[in-house]
Amino acid sequence: MHAMTPEIDVQKLAELRDTGTQHTLLDVREQQELDICRLTDSVHIPMQQVPYRIDDLPRDRPLVVLCHHGTRSRQVTEFLRYSGFENATNLAGGIDAWSLQIDDKIARY
Repeated sequence: MHAMTPEIDVQKLAELRDTGTQHTLLDVREQQELDICRLTDSVHIPMQQVPYRIDDLPRDRPLVVLCHHGTRSRQVTEFLRYSGFENATNLAGGIDAWSLQIDDKIARY
């Protein structure tokens, strides 16, 4: 039985960003998706490359994983937590929820 994957909503992420709380935003979407829209200051590692670049990720601050709607990022978050990243959290709703609830200048697709 899997424990629930920890998630935060876009309001909580906006709060982290607004208050300057140290965190890393990991965008696991493909390059063509980033060409449509992206959040500034995010680290881009496509989902399939995460296992090979795991040493590039911080363990000492919140690590928020995002994708389009939150499905791929949930899988990556589960993988990271299994790999010892207790700081990994999924962004519920992904960048689509960010566009709808936080910043409508972020393009939807």
